[in-house]
Order: sequence, then structure tokens, then C-alpha cells
Amino acid sequence: MRRSLRSSQPHCLRLYLVGLMQFKSHRDLCPWRHHLFFSHAHSARLRSSQKIGSLRVGLARYSRYAVCHEIDESSDGETEGRKMEALRKRDAFSVLNVVERGARADCSTYASLLGRILNSGSLFDARRIHSRILKLAFHGEDHLCNRLIDLYMAFGEARDAIKLFDDMSHRGVASWNRMIAGFLERKEHHKVLTLFTRIVGQCGHPDPITIAIALRACSGHDRYWHVVQQIHAKIIKYGFFGDSNVGNPLIDLYSKNGYIDSARVVFEELWLKDNVSWVAMVSGFSQNGFGVEALRLYNVMHHSGILPTPYVLSSVLSACTKSDLFEHGELIHAQVIKQGFSSESFVGNALVTLYSRCGSLTLAEKIFSEMPCHDRVTYNTLISGHAQNGNSEGALRIFEQMQWLGLKPDSVTIAGLLTACGSIGDVQRGKQLHSYVLKAGLSSYYIIEGSVLDLYVKCADIETAHEFFNATDRENVVLWNVMLVAYGQMGDLRKSFDLFYQMQVEGMRPNQYTYPSILRTCTYVGAVDLGEQIHTLTIKTGFELNVYVSSVLIDMYSKCGNLAMAKEILERLTEKDVVSWTAMIAGYAQHDFCLEALRTFEEMQICGIRPDNIGLASAISACAGIRAIKQGLQIHAQSCISGYATDISIGNSLINLYARCGRIKDAYSVFKIVEVKDEISWNGLISGFAQSGNCEEALKVFELMDKAGIEANLFTFGSALSAAANMADIKQGKQIHARIIKTGYDSEIEAGNALVSLYAKCGCIEDAKIEFFGMPERNEVSWNAMITGYSQHGHGRDALKLFEQMKQEKFKPNHVTFIGVLAACSHVGLVDEGLDYFKSMREEYGLLPRPDHYACVVDILGRGGWLNRAREFIEEMPIAPDCMVWRTLLSACTVHKNVEIGEVAAKHLLDLEPDDSASYVLLSNIYAVARKWGYRDQVRQVMKDRGVKKEPGRSWIEVKNVVHPFFVGDRLHSQADAIYKFLEELNNRAVEIGYNQDKYYLLHDMEQEQKDPSAYIHSEKLAVAFGLISLSPEIPLRVMKNLRVCHDCHTWMKFVSRIAGRTIVVRDPYRFHHFEGGSCSCGDYW
Repeated sequence: MRRSLRSSQPHCLRLYLVGLMQFKSHRDLCPWRHHLFFSHAHSARLRSSQKIGSLRVGLARYSRYAVCHEIDESSDGETEGRKMEALRKRDAFSVLNVVERGARADCSTYASLLGRILNSGSLFDARRIHSRILKLAFHGEDHLCNRLIDLYMAFGEARDAIKLFDDMSHRGVASWNRMIAGFLERKEHHKVLTLFTRIVGQCGHPDPITIAIALRACSGHDRYWHVVQQIHAKIIKYGFFGDSNVGNPLIDLYSKNGYIDSARVVFEELWLKDNVSWVAMVSGFSQNGFGVEALRLYNVMHHSGILPTPYVLSSVLSACTKSDLFEHGELIHAQVIKQGFSSESFVGNALVTLYSRCGSLTLAEKIFSEMPCHDRVTYNTLISGHAQNGNSEGALRIFEQMQWLGLKPDSVTIAGLLTACGSIGDVQRGKQLHSYVLKAGLSSYYIIEGSVLDLYVKCADIETAHEFFNATDRENVVLWNVMLVAYGQMGDLRKSFDLFYQMQVEGMRPNQYTYPSILRTCTYVGAVDLGEQIHTLTIKTGFELNVYVSSVLIDMYSKCGNLAMAKEILERLTEKDVVSWTAMIAGYAQHDFCLEALRTFEEMQICGIRPDNIGLASAISACAGIRAIKQGLQIHAQSCISGYATDISIGNSLINLYARCGRIKDAYSVFKIVEVKDEISWNGLISGFAQSGNCEEALKVFELMDKAGIEANLFTFGSALSAAANMADIKQGKQIHARIIKTGYDSEIEAGNALVSLYAKCGCIEDAKIEFFGMPERNEVSWNAMITGYSQHGHGRDALKLFEQMKQEKFKPNHVTFIGVLAACSHVGLVDEGLDYFKSMREEYGLLPRPDHYACVVDILGRGGWLNRAREFIEEMPIAPDCMVWRTLLSACTVHKNVEIGEVAAKHLLDLEPDDSASYVLLSNIYAVARKWGYRDQVRQVMKDRGVKKEPGRSWIEVKNVVHPFFVGDRLHSQADAIYKFLEELNNRAVEIGYNQDKYYLLHDMEQEQKDPSAYIHSEKLAVAFGLISLSPEIPLRVMKNLRVCHDCHTWMKFVSRIAGRTIVVRDPYRFHHFEGGSCSCGDYW
């Protein structure tokens, strides 16, 4: 029985032996090695059979019989399975001895033996087999040489592998692939790329496997980026662009370097997309912040009938985490459960990260507890989650559990714990962890070095951070970047640049994160000139078009006002991301180029980029700037749909939008929704109300803020002062001034500017002068506020004198400056000087005049009586004249009773603003003073037909801390009888010294014929009369009016100031009138 078994199975046993060895060798090889091995082994066997013939086959069969006989004798009575096991346990050299007792082994036998050595042998065995191969002259067999190359590379003997490779008589692509794959495993990437260059030069046509290895050698190295582009060109040249073997690593490389559009093109060109392709593309979108695109791609994959693997699900969960798409992440979680992948550790880790990031630590820990096995990565994920949420205690608790289970913490664990300590500023516990790092020998890890340094920086212990930095080997560019960030946060530009210079001296090459760090410091301190030098350096080093660097450059130029350069950089970017678009939008909004901001916002979405919370907030701020309430409402709805309903930055922008547009209820509604109200929330409400004219509401919120315990900052005080100034509420303004002094902000330039403006607008020009000349420092805004104040109060020559002083002190005038200067020329009647100043705007200072400046020139010419010249000036304007320009001309025509030009101005004005009652009033006044009653009546009839109603005149005066408002013919005041009786006395005394009531202006206020003369009494007369009977003689009367003071009231107040011997200050929307001793500061022209 035993002999018959031997005689019947020697052939089968030999084949089984060879196959078994080949399978075991193949098991640990990568797929491309498997493919190459079998293809070359098959061709080698064919060549061997052709050379040796049937005699060789017979000898091989005898040799197989000898092996079977040896096994059979040594294992008498064992089953066939046990024989095979006995054979498997023998070392390669023992098997070779057994084989060669019967016959000389062939090439296939040696190939199998070499495979066995690769899995479980030694270098000594490899050399002995190599020696035997040389002895038997098998060294010319390519597949044996390839196996030996694999062996030497695996055992770290690269020199032997190279020598063997160089001695090969024929080197096919497979042999080259063996060599470069070996160097790739040894992480000798430079040698991989050198060999790749030789392959292209000598073989001429590498295969996809060669190219795939070369691409993997480029991964993680910026200096090889040009090589990647060259390899991509060769892929196209050789026609491999659709092969997933080269496509997958190319997608990965483009994604990791921020070229997501290029990665997308490669992905779409693949002939067959495998799971690796989908994972690479989804991960690429995720890594570059395109969470929505990652989800879209996942949905395409899902609807295409391709079942997602755990790796794909893990990648898409990471995309949801990085893009804060937590609701979508929950849906993916449901699919994970449905497909039964909850037990996969990397999927579980992705879920823990997702819920940790969104603050759902309870749910994260629940998923963690349900995971079947917890490895170090799982614990690290949860520790990092607690750390990111500032839960230092939770992170340390998980760390203790990890230690209790006997899992030794690694560098990632400690890095997470250090982050937790840094997030809450716990420097003491962080130092304890630092000591543990030193004891455990983990200090050399780059991630640990970065986390320790980041800990000290976040805890503001810059001195310790600097000492630690100096103690490192300083070869990690991340450490340099962290220190640059540290000095940037301190605003220490000198130390930042010293460090940046030292970095280059020591041969450290800045990366895509280094330049943003130093550029942000330049932006923070306003050092644009140095920022431009860094920009030049980014161009030289090839980083200018990097999306991270470009985004910071756009932000720097935008914030510093160079919007043209920012726009140019954005347009040069081939792959714009949401950050670069948002930086441009925010820059436009910040500098009040609101239409450009909204156009850019729309363009971004047309390009398929979904705005983030910062982009939405900036667009809403742009809407607030131009009171675009309809578009603001649309963006508000878009924010809610995008999941940003409770985002604080969007909430603050919406508060300001609604407040500026006068929608008080909507502003308060959003204010209540914002969960965490910071000072920006309160400031948005106060400034918005102040700018929309709801000044009383603004001051009310200012008081509520104080009661809520929120500390007011400089911006808060500025907004509150603006509200008080707009109301001419000098008492409230002085109270705010006192609080500014108490909080120590009185030395700040911004506070001084706001106080100058407050006192000037409240009619206290002397107090404004005291504040201005008492400022320790001044800027352009300071000078502009004082010049404008002088101008509004009729102190034209003082304004021009201050302007000359401003230029002497090297302050450059801007558009606002020239508004005050030109208005001053108008008020003092300096026509030629005013025209010269206007001309100097463009010629000396490069300022293009705006409509307001043209209106000032028209006012200057009109005041001098040059109405025809004013009309010609308007017709020659290089820009279309607006309402202010025509209204100014119409007012001048009213003063000079020029009906002809007045009608021309009125026609243009009514075309531009058909619903503005002021235009009709001015035109009817012209007809009234010209005694053209029929035309006057026609204007009144047109107003009625068009439904235009004149805004009622309203004046108010503050007496004993109470604001008293008055309307025309008002009899609702509690002291109305006393006021009208005193008015009658004043009128009689005024008539006695020459006052003659001008009824031409009064008649226009009549809605119907009335016999009661008191119905014609304007509100400013009532306010002045009440002030005279209520305030002591030493207190000046300060009256506010919402409309322009009429000619009759102006004349009347001059007489009253003379009769009563009092100073009367009246502020209308255009200027201040100081009545004293029978004259007015405006010189009777306003």
C-alpha cells in the first residue's frame, strides 16, 4: 500500500510543494509583486522546459519522488496532510538537500525556496541559496534575480541588491520595479526618483506600476512637486491617464497639496474607479474643506450602486466633521448601522471624532463604549475630542482608563492631553505632562514638540516657549511656525522678523503655513511694506499661488485698503477656496465697497463654492452698509438653510443689518436668538440704531448693556456718543464722557475723535476745541472732525487755518477733509479759494471728487450769485450729478429768486426723487418769493396728486433734563398758553425794531385756509420761546430742527437774540446757526 502511494503521487506532491511555496511567498507581497511574480515565473518555466526537454522533466520527476520518499519514510503511518505539514516545517535549505538527493533542482524550485526565505528565513540562508544559484549558472534567470533583489532589500542589504541588479545581463521593467519598490520601503525617496529617471532614459517606457511607485515617493515632499507634474505629463504621454494604479496616487498627491480641481479631473478620467479611487477623492474633498462636495460624491457613488466600504464611510464622516456638517454626519451614521459597519474600529473612531467636534461628548462616549475593541487610536480619538471641547478633566479621565487597561500612551495621546491643558490655560498640569514626556522618552517626536510649544504659547508663557524652542533640534518647521504665531499674537513684529530671518539662516525652508504666520503679523500691526516684501518672497519660492498663502495675502491687502491688489491675487488663483473668496468679500465690506462685496459673494456661489459662516456674515454686513434689506433677508434665509441659524458671527451681522434698516423688532428678535451675546452683539445693536436714526433706542440699549454687566469697549462708547450727538443730547453725552474717563479710554485717539464730534454736533464748538487740542495724539479723523465742526458752526476761516496746520504736520487730507474745507469756503464766501481747493484734490492729492464735493462747489458758486456758472459746472461734471447737487442749486436759486434755473434744477431733482417732499417745497418757495402764486399752487396740486406729503417740521429743546418737542402750531404742550403769550410779546418788540413777518414761506405750510395766526407759527419759534421762559439767562438756548430753518424764522431769531440778549444755537440738517446780538454765524446764507 505504501509503495503504491509513492508511485501514484510523486508528480502531484511536487506540484503541491512548489505551489505551496509560491502561495506562501505571495501572501505577504503587495498586489503588483504578485502580478509580476507569476507572469515572470510562468515565462521562466516555459523557457526552462524548452531548453532541458524531456530528460530534465524526468529528472525533476525523480527529484519529486525522492522528496516524497524521504517524507514517507520519516512519517510512517501519518496521513497525507501530516506529510505536507512536516514538509512546511522544514527550512528552505533542508528542503533543497532533500530535493537534490534524488536530482538536481530546477529554477522553479529555487524560486519557491527564495520565496520561503523571504517569509521566514535569514540573510545567511539567502546568501547560501544565491551561492548555489551562481554555482548552477542560474544567475541569468530574471525571475531568480528579481527574487534575490527582493530578499536583499527586505534584509536591508541594499548594496548587494544594487550589485546584483547592475550585474544582470537583461534588466526588464519588472527588475527596475523591484529596485525602486525596495528603496520606497526603505523611505529612500530620492533614490527612487533617481532610478525612475534612469528607467525612463534606458527602458523608455515604464509601466503603470513604475509610475505608481515614483508618485508614492513624491508624497509628503514639497520639493518634489515639480517631479509630480513631470510624471503626470508622462502618464498622459504613455496613455496611462485612465489607469487606477497611477490615478489613485495622483489624486492623493493633488488633494494633499490643495489642487483639488486637478484631483477631480484625474478622478473623472479613470476608466475603472475602485474603492481606493473613491476613498482618495472623498478624502481629498474632506482635507481641503469641501465637505459638501465630499458628500455629493458619496451620494453619486451610492446611487451608482457601488457599495461603500468602511474606508469610504470613514472618509465621508471625516468630511462632515471638518466642514461642521453634523446633521449630514448623523445620516451617514444611520447608514453605518444599516450596513453593519459599527464594529469597524476606524469607522467608530470617525464617529467619535464627529460627535466630539460638535460637542456631543455624551454620544461620543456612548459610541466609544459600544465599540467591540478599543485600541490606542480609539482612546486617542476620544481624548482629542475632550481636548477640543476644552474638557481637560474628561480628557484626563479617559487617559486614566487607558492606563488602567494597560494601553501605553503614545505621542498622539500625550499631544491630545497637552492640547486639553492649553485650551483651558492649565500650564501647571501641562508642565507635569511635559515631565512625563521627558521620562517616557517621547520628547523627540515632532507632534510632541509641537504640542508642548503650543501649550506654552496658548498659556501666554512666551519665555518658557522660547526656551523650549531653543532646546529642540529646530529641524521641525512646525516649531518655527508656532513661534511665529506666538510673536504674531503679541504683535511683536521685530521678533517675528528676526525669527523668520534666523529660520532661513539655519537652512529651514518655509512652508505653506510659515508665510501666513508672518503675513498675519504684518496685517495685525499694519506693516504693509514688510508684507509686500514677504509677498515678493512667496513669488520667488513658488508659494504665491498656494491657496493658503494667497488667502492670507488677500486678507492683508484687503484690510490695509489695497483692494485692487487683493482682487488681482484672487483672479490669478487657479483653484479658489472658500477662505480666499471670503477674505475678498470681507475686505470689500470692511471698506464700505458693499456692492462689490455682494457681487463677489454671488460670483463665488456661481463658481460652485458654498459660503461658510464668515462669508455669510460678511455679505450680511455689506447689505447693512447699503441698507439692502431685501438681499439681507435672502442671505438670512440662506444662513438658516445652511445650518448657521445660531452662529454668533452671522447673528451679530443680522443684528446690525436690522438695526441699521430701522427694523427694531427684527433686530431685537435676532438679538434674543443669539445664545452667547458678546460685546459685538451689543455694539451691533447700539451702532445700528444710532446709524438708522433710532438714537433714543441706541442709548436705551447702551444702558441695558451696562445693567447686564457687559463691559463697554471703545467701539461701544463711540456708538453711544454718536447717538447722543445725533440727538444733540449734550447731557447724555457728558455722562458718557465721564464713563470714558473712568474706564481709562480718554487717552485713546478714537475716544477723542468721538468727543470732538459730540461737542461740535451739540453746538459746543468751544468744548470741541478743548478736546481736540487736548488730545495727546491725533490722526486724520481727528483733524477732519474739528475742521468739519468749525465749518458747520460758520467758523470758515478757522477751518481753513486748521487745514493748513494739518498739512504742515504731514497729515494727508482725504475725501472727508475736503468736504469740510469746501463747506468752510462756502460759509465765508471764498469762491476762488474754494475752486482752487477743489482743483487740488485731483492734482495734488490724487483724490477723485465725489458727488458731495461737486455739491459743495455748486454751493460756493451759488453763494456768490454765480448761478449760470454753477449750472455749467454741473453740466460739465464727469459723473452723473445726484440729488444733492441739484438740490444745492435749487436752494441757491431760492435765495437769489432765480426761477428759470430753479425750474431746471427742480425738473432734474423730481426725476431723480419724485417722492421727496423737500424738492416740491423748495420749488414752491421760489414761486412764492417771486410772487408767482399760480405756479406755487400748481406745485402743491402735483404734490397732492402724487400722494407726496410734506414731512412735518419738528423742533426740540432740552430743559432740566427733559426733551420738549414742538410741531408747527403746537398747542399740546402743558405751558402752551404761556408760550404763545410770550411769543406775542416778543413779536411786538421785534416789530418795533424793524422785524417784518415774511408770509411767503409760511403759506406753504397751510393745508387749508385758516384764520388762526397761531397755526402758522413754526416749531423752532415755539421751542425758542419756551427756552427763554424756562432757562436762566446765562444758559445758551440749543434747539434742534429736523428740516431746514425757513427765512422768516431765521430773521425772527436774529431780532430775538438782540432783544433778549441771549445766545441761540439752532441746528438743522445742514448746519449750525449761532444767533447773537442780532446776527447769525451763517452770514444769512444757508
